[in-house]
Formats: sequence, structure tokens, C-alpha cells
Amino acid sequence: MSYDLAVWEGERPVDDQAAAQAFTALYERYVDTDVEHPPTQRIAVYVAALLEQWRDLTEDEEDTSPWSSGPLIGEACGPLGYFPMRWSMAEDASTYAAALADSMGLVCFDPQQNRLRP
Repeated sequence: MSYDLAVWEGERPVDDQAAAQAFTALYERYVDTDVEHPPTQRIAVYVAALLEQWRDLTEDEEDTSPWSSGPLIGEACGPLGYFPMRWSMAEDASTYAAALADSMGLVCFDPQQNRLRP
């Protein structure tokens, strides 16, 4: 089981409902499609910053990475990143990832609870 976190470029939605709608639209446009969308510069920089904190799953020989798929950049499509984390490490990793997104002016959304973070 994994915990997923969505991060995207754009204005912060006014509430959780608006964020859920924005996430759904972005997911349908960039992830749930046959068209490949390389990550934007800002999302690529965000992923690189996450990987400074924890290794990519593909390079994790010590089983310390919170990511449940790899390479992590593969989870980024256009202005959206949809990152699965191991449930056992999700609390720490998602807290860090949400704070990092906020510091970089990105929107962070918890699709399990349909709420904005932080």
C-alpha cells in the first residue's frame, strides 16, 4: 500500500474542493493520457530537491527511500508530480515534501484525504 501526494504549478486553490477539482483536471490532462509530457523545469527542480533528501528508489541499496516507484522523475508529467510513497514512511516524507513544495511556490495536495497541504 502506498500514500500518494500531488504537487503542481499554479495558484493555490481557495479550498480543498477547488484543489480536488484542479488535481482531477491536471491528472486527466497530463497523467491519464497516451501523450508523454516531460516535467516542467520547476517540477524537475522540485524532484531533484526531494532526491537530495532521500535517494531514488532505483539507487536505494539500503532500503531507506520513502518512494514506492522509481525513477521518481518518471512520476512527473508537465506541471504535475504525483508521487507514491511507502506507507511506513509517508508521514515524514509527505511532511517534508509538502513543506518543500510550499517553499518553492508549488501547490501540494493529498488525494487520499482530498485536502491541501500544508
